[in-house]
Amino acid sequence: PLKEEYCLISLPFMCVCVCVYCLGNMLEWCLPGDMNLEGVEFKAMASGSHRVSSDFIYFRKGGYFGLACFANMAVDSVVERGARMKSVGILSTSYTLLYRYMSFLEHQVRLQLKTPGQYSPLEAFFEDKRSVLPPDGESVVTACPGSAWGAALNHCMHPEMKITHPAGCMSQFIQFFGEQIMVLWKLALLRRRILIFSPPPVGVVCYRVYCCCCLANVSIPGVGVAVPEFRPFFYVNVADIDTLDTELSYVACTTEKIFEEKRDLYDVYVDNQNVRTTRESLKPLLRLSAADREKYRKLTEQRQMLLYSQEENGDCVSSEEDHFILFFLEQNNRIFQTLSEVAGRPEPILTQESVRAMGLDPHGDRLFLLHLLETYGYDSLLVTEHPCCS
Repeated sequence: PLKEEYCLISLPFMCVCVCVYCLGNMLEWCLPGDMNLEGVEFKAMASGSHRVSSDFIYFRKGGYFGLACFANMAVDSVVERGARMKSVGILSTSYTLLYRYMSFLEHQVRLQLKTPGQYSPLEAFFEDKRSVLPPDGESVVTACPGSAWGAALNHCMHPEMKITHPAGCMSQFIQFFGEQIMVLWKLALLRRRILIFSPPPVGVVCYRVYCCCCLANVSIPGVGVAVPEFRPFFYVNVADIDTLDTELSYVACTTEKIFEEKRDLYDVYVDNQNVRTTRESLKPLLRLSAADREKYRKLTEQRQMLLYSQEENGDCVSSEEDHFILFFLEQNNRIFQTLSEVAGRPEPILTQESVRAMGLDPHGDRLFLLHLLETYGYDSLLVTEHPCCS
């Protein structure tokens, strides 16, 4: 196999350069030089990347998040077997800042392909950025922070999210999955382990991981503190199997088909637009309820109205990203607000009226509701043989 090359930088920025020779992927260069980067050469370049000319990839390495840009250039070299492949990347304690440096990484990987060994721009970048974040990886951002999204969307956090993922990311997510978004929403809210498969390029699939995280935001204080955190792992490979085996809740993507056979590692497997599970208890959740279709209709209708407003009135304040995040945040808050109110009654019984108040189908969403009560510990709520009936 060819040996692919990488360069990485982390915040407190660590810079690395990885390369691919006949023996496989190798870490070529990094700053600082005393950090444990074992296996990063296989994270910064997705399996199968030799089939594409360029790509980008988000990944996890211990307590850090990484972003790497990959490029593949034809060369007249027998040793390199006609192709030179490198990836240049950065590691940080937070993924919300990484996209800010994508253009720099894209330029640097091209520079490394044309003039290998020229690390001075990476060294200068490291010296300039190394003090931006604290020097450990303990206080990482592991999910879309629910506290960051208020009823009007906390714009202190929002600029970072805009930088993290370019405009149109949510729109592409909606267009790609269509009504299946409502299935992913339920599974994300239930904190299930979701693995997304796709061949390279993997960059856009990493965005789908981020979008899935946004489906599970809740801003009501105290809700979800006792449930597993919905953790974004972004790109994973076979080296992550042991780590994923210990995770209770996550969303990740991979280019390695072997994961499909590792059914104990995930609850839900997404291949293209096909969402499937081998868990018998979850299979009914893959079917859309009447309420799901109604919510999706409202989502697309509101999106069209927003696009019309932007076109007609030049409204640049509202964005599709705002709309998408707020739509599911409000839906989730609506569910948990209603559950809290019912749980506080002398007779905490769910009725058809209360279930509809959550925006759910009293019959089609019965199993989802039961899973939700179990996951979030609403043990005091009573569900009769014919649940949700008044």
